[in-house]
Amino acid sequence: VSREIEISYEKEITVPETRPIRPGVPEKIQEMQRLYEYGLPGFQQKCRNFYLQGKFMEDYEDDQPYAGDFQQYFPCYHDLSVRQLRGYFTWRTRFRKGETLETPASFAYLYLYELLNGIGAEDPSDVLLKLSVFEQEYLGRGFGDPSMKKNLRRWMLEYAVVHDFPPEEIEKYAEKDQLSHDQAIQILQKPEEAEDSEVFFAISYFAGGSLPKSPVILNAPSKGFRLFAQAWRMLLSEGQKESRRHFTQFFGKLGSYPWHPLGNALVWMPEKHAECIIELNECRIYRCKNGNWTEERYDPLFFDKKRFQGFFHEADRAFRKYLKTGSYLREKPEEAWAAAVVQAVIDRDRKEAERLSRPEITIDFSGLSRIRADAETTRDSLLTEEEMRAEERETAAVSEEPQMPEPVIPDFSLIPEGVDSVDLEALRMLLRGEDPSEVLRDRHRMPSLLADSLNEAFFDRIGDNILEYDGESLFIIEDYREDLLGILGGSA
Repeated sequence: VSREIEISYEKEITVPETRPIRPGVPEKIQEMQRLYEYGLPGFQQKCRNFYLQGKFMEDYEDDQPYAGDFQQYFPCYHDLSVRQLRGYFTWRTRFRKGETLETPASFAYLYLYELLNGIGAEDPSDVLLKLSVFEQEYLGRGFGDPSMKKNLRRWMLEYAVVHDFPPEEIEKYAEKDQLSHDQAIQILQKPEEAEDSEVFFAISYFAGGSLPKSPVILNAPSKGFRLFAQAWRMLLSEGQKESRRHFTQFFGKLGSYPWHPLGNALVWMPEKHAECIIELNECRIYRCKNGNWTEERYDPLFFDKKRFQGFFHEADRAFRKYLKTGSYLREKPEEAWAAAVVQAVIDRDRKEAERLSRPEITIDFSGLSRIRADAETTRDSLLTEEEMRAEERETAAVSEEPQMPEPVIPDFSLIPEGVDSVDLEALRMLLRGEDPSEVLRDRHRMPSLLADSLNEAFFDRIGDNILEYDGESLFIIEDYREDLLGILGGSA
């Protein structure tokens, strides 16, 4: 006697002639076991056997729990004993009815493989729904091995791609880290289209976890976001070619790589997928051609994280110094290439702050014209004819004489008392960007004492400290550079 079973991908399958029934073994399980084809090597053949047996057992139910354990890589029905098979189908029966019990990890993988083959689901949308239920009800209770959740998320995304779901639906199943990666790349590609805070957190994704803890951010978040975002925008704005070069140096190019959807699961897909392009986002695109899939992406293998992190280490160092946050960072010679870009950001920010600090004066010129006209009318009514002629003669005479410019009175500034020649020489060197440590050493003068001395001497003129000493070097507080140059006669 033989039975014919209708399944997708196969027109029909014939169950071999029935052998003697084994006592205690359900006939359905015996028939399933006889479906297995021996002597066919290869992983795809294992997938085919699993699919044929799974479709045959799609609606089978049992009530014989299995209390033991079972561990097997890529488990299929053929790997299980009769007791284990009955235990698996018993667990599956209860899970389908809403009863969530823990089961050996390999049994859970069998269930997931079934769903990925469409076994036990009405259509692809129902497959994804049931996979989501498994994630919430089974993995959500802490059941399953550590890698199961990661595998499940990967399979859900890959299943959605190969079954032609729209990008917005596919994105729901992507790993959180993949979404963060892609979003950060897209923002850094076009930082001018994003908010300062968005650019900063995209930078932080690749620059490491310490950047959000910088005092530049902790002390003044909005200003800190703006400075770091402007540093990245300015680096990419050095001309179109330079912009592409900088971005490519850090993140490489959008590359095409072989992609094997559901390749680490028992899934039988004998038919070639039609040619298609699925753009998940601007930096992750799936293509199928001649049945072969590729994934276009920015691969971390080609990222220059050291250079990227170096740029923002220098930016963090300079911004801390500019904002006088304390906790200063050490300058690194290998990051000197970034200093010019960062300094340009600081200069722009300082100019903008100065502009905003000046009071805005609005003159109503229409009002002035009206006042002037009224005054002339009043004056004319008071002058006699003879006085008006005399005034006209005086005006004509004045207009013929050459107009001399007003004398410019120079603003002579004095150096505060108590500033000796050593102090003055060191201060001029600092203003020129030179290191006065050798001069101070020859004169037996300590940098910290020099800073205290000059800060005290200039306090009445400036109203604040003009120097800072971080334990290693002295530097001018940039806000007062112009004031110091004026006091010293206009030059260092």
